Amino acid sequence: MVETTQCLLCSSETNHFFFRDKFREYLKCSGCSLIFVPNQFHPSRPKEKARYEEHNNDPDDKGYRDFLKRIVPPIRKHFPNGASGLDFGCGPTPLLAKILTEIGFEMEVYDSFYETDKDALRGGYDFVVSTEVLEHLSDPLMEIRRLLSIIKPGGILALMTLPFESSIDFRGWHYKNDSTHICFYSTETFDWLADHLGLTYEREENDIFIFQARTGQE
Repeated sequence: MVETTQCLLCSSETNHFFFRDKFREYLKCSGCSLIFVPNQFHPSRPKEKARYEEHNNDPDDKGYRDFLKRIVPPIRKHFPNGASGLDFGCGPTPLLAKILTEIGFEMEVYDSFYETDKDALRGGYDFVVSTEVLEHLSDPLMEIRRLLSIIKPGGILALMTLPFESSIDFRGWHYKNDSTHICFYSTETFDWLADHLGLTYEREENDIFIFQARTGQE
């Protein structure tokens, strides 16, 4: 079955039914391989915020700290202490920005719910880091373009999101069960994104992807 709903990433209208549960439907784009939830199933902003606040974001929780700290080594590999960064989608407790500040980086934060000062999006950063945000975005290409536009030439965009693999049973995949997760990426999706935007990327861990403009593309 082919749907005409536009892909949230590449805007293709050639999307195939992928899965349906008792809460919502999932389509897969034939252009960029994104699996996404059609607009009519997207949560409202108040419901999205309420769901977010159910998460354990305690900055003193060791498990939470260790989860976020995994993205630090790829940043340190590219930049020395003193480099400037933005934590995009930092949440109510900007723990990752705090961790990076403590080891010598100069950090700003932005979150559409909690840290809404758009001066933080002014640009001139060596890197932007965004953890567990990409799967929530209803217009991910627009947001990624915006983030790339505020990174200096030679800078990086560090993204954390759990990708879908062919070995995963989507029916039982826990990541799809969060009602605020509306986009599910794969390496095929990131290949499309890199090609479309003139980027290269490295997969540092299962859920950590480091994007950078190709030489001459900045």
